Amino acid sequence: MSLPKILVVEDDALLCFAMEIALEHRGFEAIAASYASKAMNLLCDSTTRYDALITDIRLADGDDGWSLAHQARELVPEIAVVYVTGEGVPDWPRLGVSESVALQKRP
Repeated sequence: MSLPKILVVEDDALLCFAMEIALEHRGFEAIAASYASKAMNLLCDSTTRYDALITDIRLADGDDGWSLAHQARELVPEIAVVYVTGEGVPDWPRLGVSESVALQKRP
């Protein structure tokens, strides 16, 4: 049986690495992408099925986690979504996908 696969999309390299390690220590396979475009390429790869997406809301490539999650749900309707942000999440109920979770990063 394979490990549940989680796609982590975070443009802060140190935070992304820490998230990967934490997830792997808890029994998940974590695959990282620093840009939304790379994440979409990974999601479109038919050889890998992702169980969850953890995405920063504000990404350095100008894209955002809101639209990434919507695109991911079009490809994989059952994918779990967790948004993370250093800012507040007042837009989450309006912009987030249904049945998602939003977490605020702490300094």
